[in-house]
Amino acid sequence: MRSEKEIYDTVLRFAKMDERIRMVTLEGSRTNSNIPPDDFQDFDITFFVTDMDSFTCDDKWLDIFGERLILQKPEDMELFPAVEKGFSYLMLFTDDVKIDLTLLPLDLIDEYFTWDKLVKLLLDKDHRIEQPPVPTDMDYHLQKPTERMFDDCCNEFWNTATYVVKGLCRREILFAIDHMNEIVRKELLRMISWLIGLKHGFHFSLGKNYKFMKQYVPEELWKRLLSTYIMDSYPHMWESLEQCMALFREVSAEVACQLDYQYPPYDEKISNYITRQKGRYGIEGED
Repeated sequence: MRSEKEIYDTVLRFAKMDERIRMVTLEGSRTNSNIPPDDFQDFDITFFVTDMDSFTCDDKWLDIFGERLILQKPEDMELFPAVEKGFSYLMLFTDDVKIDLTLLPLDLIDEYFTWDKLVKLLLDKDHRIEQPPVPTDMDYHLQKPTERMFDDCCNEFWNTATYVVKGLCRREILFAIDHMNEIVRKELLRMISWLIGLKHGFHFSLGKNYKFMKQYVPEELWKRLLSTYIMDSYPHMWESLEQCMALFREVSAEVACQLDYQYPPYDEKISNYITRQKGRYGIEGED
C-alpha cells in the first residue's frame, strides 16, 4: 500500500501540472484529528476546475493515480442517480488505497466552504482563500434535544414499531426487518446518543453511524443493543423488537428525567397493542 505522503504527492503533482485545476482540498476523516488513522480511510479529494467537460468526457486521465480494481461514477449512473453539484470518481486501487475524487466548478468555491467544516486546503494556485479553514467536526457533535425533538423521536419509534408488528403478523419478515432497521433502530440509537451527551457532554461526535458508541455505554447495554440485530426468524424478530422497546423505554425515561421533559403516554398504549397482536398471531414457525 502506498503511503499517505505518496498519495498526496501524486495528487498534488498532477494538480500543479494541469492548468485546469485551480484548487485542491481534502475532506472527510483524514482531516479529523479525533479519528484514529488506519489503512481503510478514504482520501476524499476535491479538484476545483475551469472546465468540467474536458475531464468527464474521458476517464484515461485517472490512470495517473494507479491501477484500479473498480471505478464508480455516481453522477453517471441511471439506477442510483446522484444529487451532487459536481462529478465524482470513487476509486479502489490494486494496492488497497481508496480515493474518492470530486470535480467542482470554480464558481462553487465560496458555497463549498459552507457545506462542511471538515476541510483542509491542499493547493490554492490563485490565492482565492485568504484564511485557510481549520478542519473541525463541530457540525457532527452530539446535539442536545429540545422537548419537541425528544417527543418526535419517541413518536417515530413507537409509531413505526407497529409496522414491524404488522410485518411479523402478516408473515412478511422482510417488511418487518426493513422497518426495524431503517426507522425503529435509528431512533433507538438517536435516543442513546442523547443520553451519552447528557452524561459526557455535547462537545464531541460519536462518528458516522454511531461507530464510537460502544466506548460510551455500559457493557450490559451494549450487549443488549447487539442482541437486537438477530433477525433471522420470526421468534428472533419478536425478541429483537421487544428488546428494542425495553431499551428505548429505559433510555428515553432517563433522558426525560434528566431534562425534565414529559415522558410520552403512548409508550404503554402501544406496548399493550403489540402484546395483543403477538398473542393473537403467535411467533412459532417460519415461512
